[in-house]
Amino acid sequence: MSAAAALPQIGCADAPVLRERGQREVFCGLTGIVWLHRKIQDAFFLVVGSRTCAHLLQSAAGVMIFAEPRFATAIIDERDLAGLADCNAELDRVVTRLLERRPDIRMLFLVGSCPSEVIKLDLSRAAQRLSQRFLPQVRVLNYSGSGIETTFTQGEDACLASLVPEMPAEPGAARSLLVVGALAEVVEDQFLRIFAALGVGPVRFLPSRRAAELPAVGPGTRFLLAQPFLGDTARALEARGATRIAAPFPLGVEGTTAWLTAAAEVWGTPPARIAEATSSAATRASAAVGRIRERLAGKSIFFFPDSQLEVPLARFLSRELGMRLTEVGTPYLHRQHLAEELALLPEGTMLSEGQHVDRQLDRCRALRPDITVCGLGLANPLEAEGLTTKWSIELVFTPIQGYDQAADLAELFARPLLRRAKLAV
Repeated sequence: MSAAAALPQIGCADAPVLRERGQREVFCGLTGIVWLHRKIQDAFFLVVGSRTCAHLLQSAAGVMIFAEPRFATAIIDERDLAGLADCNAELDRVVTRLLERRPDIRMLFLVGSCPSEVIKLDLSRAAQRLSQRFLPQVRVLNYSGSGIETTFTQGEDACLASLVPEMPAEPGAARSLLVVGALAEVVEDQFLRIFAALGVGPVRFLPSRRAAELPAVGPGTRFLLAQPFLGDTARALEARGATRIAAPFPLGVEGTTAWLTAAAEVWGTPPARIAEATSSAATRASAAVGRIRERLAGKSIFFFPDSQLEVPLARFLSRELGMRLTEVGTPYLHRQHLAEELALLPEGTMLSEGQHVDRQLDRCRALRPDITVCGLGLANPLEAEGLTTKWSIELVFTPIQGYDQAADLAELFARPLLRRAKLAV
């Protein structure tokens, strides 16, 4: 019996979903560069876009450009838009100058944006051309970070999907576990220790910490998604022969235990060994989460669709912290990848997919939840109306996966209520 099967399976597995299509209020996929450039330590992200793209990245990352971070923007100016300059020649010049100045770069991502897509600049051909020129020292890849009909976490999905064709083939049918999704190094190290105790391995991570350490993939590869927004990456891995292990996501004690157990069962680990490897950390985490539950139990929460983390977060908040879910909105609802999560939501939970800002604002105002999880663009106006908000983007920037981070995740939701109480007159 799988870990998911051992948990209640009623929930919202077959619940109706309100589909919204209208005005949207989200960041674009370029935002993913903020955490990806810290993860892949010898990669560089070159956005081909406008000054607006450059301002977004600098503001979101909180890094001044003179600090020489591992990202930059090749500005598309009026000459490019008017067709007076050869964009490809200009791009080649910028890339050559960049690689001469930064010899530590081993992987270069050309990241498309709304402006580059509007003028039909073919960055895939540019990446192929530049790779032929700079290999073996530098591999040049491309993906789209455009905000046209996407949300900000899809930037990571597009980036990881672009890496899959570059992954070496796993020889024969050798079995390995691939953990997919950008995780903080401290979280990776924690998971490695637990997987070793479970007898699961070898364990590899995508993305890897260095360009030369891309994990192998093949028919023997089993992969766990660490993030719920990696649909394109999962399809690309399955096309290479890998098999996804179905599991809830590793948020909170319950989710982390089920996620680890799902992998252990594929490896044939006995239940007694699973309990021995996880019980100590789970007990500590449960105690830490329990102290925060006192502040959140019975409080209501409303999720605007923003990060695609909404469904696993809602499961954690309702089951481990006793919060009431007034509405769980998500930009895209991948029923296959979220099946185990949906089954764990309280029956009758209001689910919505897509965004129609005006309608969702009306519902939120009518419900007056204790906490509203939303994007930065909505947070300040809602705070001015007396609603307590939580920035959804902070939940992506912060390490929240695993046992040791479960209390930190709970605290992220308790903090806005404490702030509101201190500011009360």
